[in-house]
Amino acid sequence: MPTISDLVLRHSALDEADLEWLHSLVSDWQLLADLSFADLILWIPLSENDGWVAIAQMRPTTGPTVYHDDVVGKRVARNERSLIDTAWNERRICREGDPDWSSGVPVREETIPVRRADHFIGVIQRSTNLSSARTPSRLELTYLQSASDLAQMVAEGQFPFPGEEPILVRSPRVGDGLLRLDRAGRVTYASPNALSAYRRLGLTADLVGSDLGRVTASLCYSDEPVDEGLILVASGRGPRETEVEASGSVVQLRAIPLITGGTRLGALILVRDVTELRRRERELMTKDATIREIHHRVKNNLQTVAALLRLQARRLQVPEGREALEEAVRRVGSIAIVHETLAHTPEELVDFDDIADRVIAMAAEVSVPESRVTPRRIGTFGVLPAAVATPLAMVLTELLQNAVQHGLSNQAGSIKVLTSRAGGRLQVTVADDGKGLPEDFDLEKSTSLGLQIVRTLAVGELSGRLAIVPAEGGGTEVSLDIPVAES
Repeated sequence: MPTISDLVLRHSALDEADLEWLHSLVSDWQLLADLSFADLILWIPLSENDGWVAIAQMRPTTGPTVYHDDVVGKRVARNERSLIDTAWNERRICREGDPDWSSGVPVREETIPVRRADHFIGVIQRSTNLSSARTPSRLELTYLQSASDLAQMVAEGQFPFPGEEPILVRSPRVGDGLLRLDRAGRVTYASPNALSAYRRLGLTADLVGSDLGRVTASLCYSDEPVDEGLILVASGRGPRETEVEASGSVVQLRAIPLITGGTRLGALILVRDVTELRRRERELMTKDATIREIHHRVKNNLQTVAALLRLQARRLQVPEGREALEEAVRRVGSIAIVHETLAHTPEELVDFDDIADRVIAMAAEVSVPESRVTPRRIGTFGVLPAAVATPLAMVLTELLQNAVQHGLSNQAGSIKVLTSRAGGRLQVTVADDGKGLPEDFDLEKSTSLGLQIVRTLAVGELSGRLAIVPAEGGGTEVSLDIPVAES
């Protein structure tokens, strides 16, 4: 499915500013579709000016659709859709007299020219399925009148609101709750959902006829200074959003001023009760903070364990025992690095490049001062989940330690950590230019504790593949291939 940008660039002569205006319109025209109970199709003129191409389509959530199939990308010639041509040529909203029965159901067609600044850039076709037509209720009449005002604002270049950011997905929708205000900010209509939301805020009187700004402020600010931004939104004087909280409930408000012909008619206020949503978000924030605190404490405990093992190693007189404890210190340290990183991230995801660099620096400390081997990383690990990062950090620690102590035998040389990521897999290679593998080396039969740890973690926990082979030109090359989810 081609995007709006693709279709505009391919078929029209509209400029970048026109394209941005169309993006803003489409990001918020669900409001017009729902108020109209109608399908919307956005047409723009072809660059040759001999026809039209449909670049966007929206179906209503408040009524039956007319178009079950997508029409985006469809091209029609001039004179094929007379209402579109008329709206464009005469710069006015056009309405068809009798319903169109060509699709098998009665459809009322209307067209709305789309204006930006001092010129027109497209036409909206509004198609209403009349198959379920009945005597409209007061809610439906309010919707239709509001839709008519918004359509006129589109034709005058007043909607979407110039200079305003596109509305987010989580903004209130028509079905969440709607209030209609007059030019003085008094409520002329309140939908049942909107009234219920205000009841949860503590309202006991009726909303109709009241000054919404004052009512909202009295519910939220009894003994505190009133937020002027709240008054601006609740009175419908500015196209903004805000949230109000009272009586344990949270309600989201979005104001849409209605201005046609240079005259302010009033405003629409969309209302949404987000109490449960905000409660869950707070619970998640609390859980997230708790998890980060746990990672922080685990890191501190691991550092304490490492310090105790280091003290014990210094007291041992047996070289083998001291070396074993020092290896344990490095293993504990690599796990602590992961937990320290997780303690500072909002999710259980870490940028493993930072962890790898710290593990590499820790491995360099293993080499004797005379040789001072410093491994270097080539490539990037990217973002990894904690379940992968912890065992991978231990695997990398063991491989680097083996390369320094056994591959290079604490002599001068080089160690490279090469990594690449593609197709949902991560490839890591640790290569040294040391003395190489023994002639009778067999990974499956090796009794080395470090290699046993690597094999267990790489194959058993990470579900990866491990290979240790002689490197070209001498030395050893350890390859690790593990599956990772694309971030």
